[in-house]
Amino acid sequence: MKKNYCIIGTGVAAVHAAKAIRDLDPDGHIAVYGAEQGLPYNRIKLSKDLFADLHSEKVLIKKGKWYDKQGIQVFPNTRIERIDIEQHTLVTAAGERLDYDKLLICTGAKNCKLTINGADKQGVFSIRERHEADAFKAYIEDKLHVAIVGGGIQGLETAWSLAKAGKKVTVIEAAPRLMARQLDERVSSRLKETIEAWGAQVYVQASIQQIVGEESVTGIMVNNEVIPCDSVAYAIGVIPNLDLVLDIAIETNRGIVVNDQMETSGTDIYAAGDVTEWRSIVDGLWDCAMEQGKIAGHNMASTEARDYQRVIPLTVFNAFDLPMFTMGVVDESQCDMTMIEEDETGKYTRLFIKNNQIVGVISLESVVAAQPYKAAIDSQASVEGLALHQLTIQEVMRAIKDRECTTVK
Repeated sequence: MKKNYCIIGTGVAAVHAAKAIRDLDPDGHIAVYGAEQGLPYNRIKLSKDLFADLHSEKVLIKKGKWYDKQGIQVFPNTRIERIDIEQHTLVTAAGERLDYDKLLICTGAKNCKLTINGADKQGVFSIRERHEADAFKAYIEDKLHVAIVGGGIQGLETAWSLAKAGKKVTVIEAAPRLMARQLDERVSSRLKETIEAWGAQVYVQASIQQIVGEESVTGIMVNNEVIPCDSVAYAIGVIPNLDLVLDIAIETNRGIVVNDQMETSGTDIYAAGDVTEWRSIVDGLWDCAMEQGKIAGHNMASTEARDYQRVIPLTVFNAFDLPMFTMGVVDESQCDMTMIEEDETGKYTRLFIKNNQIVGVISLESVVAAQPYKAAIDSQASVEGLALHQLTIQEVMRAIKDRECTTVK
């Protein structure tokens, strides 16, 4: 008898899970349900390429023909309202009941809400879904000045899209520096200087009191000063979207708790992507979601279980013509030492070392330069015995490569 595989959510974890299932079960029925319109798309594009055609095939994770070829059915505009664990049934918003043999929950994350006074005024936006990006673009078409609340990746990429479109931009960040989770003080300062050189205002360690205006936005009060603006877009973090599982017997903490096989505490129910919590970690990263989806899909369709191995966190940033990447552990307080290499051209690299192993890197380079560092972190390459205080970072990387070549021989 053919199995019914149901996937709730249309992100990258869902798509890769469906592919993994199909690779193992050529006959099973695979159905992917999403509340949004259209096929699964690359959500990152909403900030990176805000003013591109967000409804073109270029933003899709896979084109329609791929799903047809794989025999995977996608049901957009189909919101799942309830999971009946005992009956192995899903209930849609329209009241339709759908049976499943194996279920995967990929409901992703939702944006944290801005709770200051005035956050409900016309002209305040938070962009998580495509229709929200559409509404934001339509609203600011004749506007001149947009305030971005949040100096993380999404906020800065949105600011970059706006700056390229000729809008005046103000970036407001509550933390002492921009992208504090990914960057050290030196690179964050460099980033701030670069953004300001583009003509944008940047406030850090900023206290936001309220959004000003009668019915619509006319300004935002920061550090007791009103900054005039026509619109506010905020990106202040995300949290796993647990709405669907709060009233059923599935273990949750910050996210849906899963084991190494991406199984939840519910029978025949798996979870993957931004909604999950694995070993007390909620990653919320594209590469991690992709790998979790692959593992979940494999284990849904196979009797030979595979364990999820955490993908090394990688952040790639290209906004404001300042290419950079960060990878692994980049918190100095968690490391034994760091190495810094900087030259007059502006190139900057910082290596993070713990227990004689490279665990992280920050670099003002294109992501194409990341591979040697990824290989060293993946292989837990040792720097023991190297005179680190006498070597450059590049010399350390060459020494590691030479050691690996010698070992292979």
